Amino acid sequence: MSKQSLPVLGQTEGCCAPMVREPLGETDAVELARMFKALSDPVRLRLLSLIASHEGGEACVCDLTGPFDVSQPTISHHLKVLRETGLVGSERRGTWVYYWVLPDALARLYSLLQAPIAIRVGR
Repeated sequence: MSKQSLPVLGQTEGCCAPMVREPLGETDAVELARMFKALSDPVRLRLLSLIASHEGGEACVCDLTGPFDVSQPTISHHLKVLRETGLVGSERRGTWVYYWVLPDALARLYSLLQAPIAIRVGR
């Protein structure tokens, strides 16, 4: 895997227009809902953060089990969910699997939620 740096948010070309400009299509809504559902679990959200902040932008599964009070099979399950929803990529190297965040997925979520400051909340 090549070393990729995360793009500066706000300078990426997202797939989706922000919801304030146009409604989501059914296909995008289903796919994005899966991503948000994956991130709604605190362990998965922390795993994504650990991977993204790990030196070099990727982390060995052996580095991801220590910070949690859950079993290794549970961590593997959560990593599988993140991988299946397209939030992280992975590669087996010998006996270990390495994970990295997929910048396009984060840019897509950011693009969807990006809203002009002029929007009034609670109207």
